Amino acid sequence: MDISNDFTKTVDILHRAMDASLVRRDVIANNIANADVPNFKRSVVNFESELKRALDSAKNKPVLELTLTNPKHIPNWRERDYREVQPRRVLDYVTTAKNNGNNVDPEEEMMLSVQNQLMYTLMAQAQTFEFGQINLVLR
Repeated sequence: MDISNDFTKTVDILHRAMDASLVRRDVIANNIANADVPNFKRSVVNFESELKRALDSAKNKPVLELTLTNPKHIPNWRERDYREVQPRRVLDYVTTAKNNGNNVDPEEEMMLSVQNQLMYTLMAQAQTFEFGQINLVLR
């Protein structure tokens, strides 16, 4: 087990998750600002589920791997690099909360904002802990 590699990967994942949290903050603020605009559709940020899929792809390698004899063949499995996962803003066209076509619920957005702030704080503390562990080893 390479401790340096684990540390680097952990800090990199935390950094990317914190970046996604900042994008989510901006999206939530935009949703709240447009809560009264007719036909405005709220947006959400999709990141954590895609990151989990990328991290799990290394563990879920199939037992039987197919041989590709032609470059046009579709592989049955491809490992995803977690570094390629980016936060993605997605519009919510499905729900409609108001008669004017707007689907923003300000109370829900405020709750999501607080939840996002707490997650950001938790990730910052986790990153501080990781660097603290390195400082402890170096003493």
